Amino acid sequence: MGIKIVGTGRKLPGYMVTNKELAEFLDTGDEWITSKTGIKSRAVCTDESLTDLAYDAVNTALDKAGLLPSDIDLAIGATMSGDYLMPSLACCVLERFGVSCPAFDVNAACSGFVYALDTADAYISCGKAKTVVIIAADMMSRMLDWSDRSTSILFGDGAAACVITKGDSLKYIRTTAFAHIDPLFAKAGNGSNPFAKSPQPKGFLEMQGQHVYKFAVKTVEHEIQSALTAANLKAQDVDYFILHQANARIIDGARARLKLPAEKFPMNIQHYGNMSAASIPVLIDEMLEEGKIKPGDVLMLIGFGAGMTAGTALMVWE
Repeated sequence: MGIKIVGTGRKLPGYMVTNKELAEFLDTGDEWITSKTGIKSRAVCTDESLTDLAYDAVNTALDKAGLLPSDIDLAIGATMSGDYLMPSLACCVLERFGVSCPAFDVNAACSGFVYALDTADAYISCGKAKTVVIIAADMMSRMLDWSDRSTSILFGDGAAACVITKGDSLKYIRTTAFAHIDPLFAKAGNGSNPFAKSPQPKGFLEMQGQHVYKFAVKTVEHEIQSALTAANLKAQDVDYFILHQANARIIDGARARLKLPAEKFPMNIQHYGNMSAASIPVLIDEMLEEGKIKPGDVLMLIGFGAGMTAGTALMVWE
């Protein structure tokens, strides 16, 4: 392992949908949504494409890193909702910059950023890349049935980017999947295939909330303990646990079990909802902008999502 993050950026859609606005067409209200999820609003695309958001996020990350688009020699998209099935989101972004280099997407749902970080580490550590840009972006609004209260209240759209180079920041990383599809999925469909015995149009995201919640709680606790043991650290040694922003109750539950103060578990889900792969790097970028993350800080990043997947990284910020 030999990488560090040298630049970050984020871009959110301009339109914020409040709980009050959802209550105008859903059988719900602000108090119920807030108590169950911690979410007060979410950013939703109106006329922006996901490529629009991702391009702006990468531009900002490159500026902060003091690098040019021509310095990128690998682009990794972490997404499950690109503007096209093909080309990849990574290719779409590079096309706007006029850059030619290897580019591809990884789909690990809400664990996507950590999966992409692991992939970047592999490429840089073996010498196949020097400057990698991770583009973590999802437009969840295009995957939802907006009449379904169980899903439409939870998700938002957003993009974040990180520029990765050689360094000593990453101390531990683990990605895994539990091959359990039923709790959270979105069918791809099979187009207009006249030979298909059971044609299926493209479906909406479907979720068994209680199953996903139980998986997340169990996974977060296991991943934290595994990372601490591997790094020979105690929970108190970690400055920030930056968890995927899926539900405030999951994050508060992890904090309570570890008996740690709330400031070690930063949250922005109240503003943006669940942005899938974008949630962790958006939060990191905000914290850096606010001066909360400083050199030497120990960060534990934990993503968990459909698959079911999980990814955990331990970093000492450079």
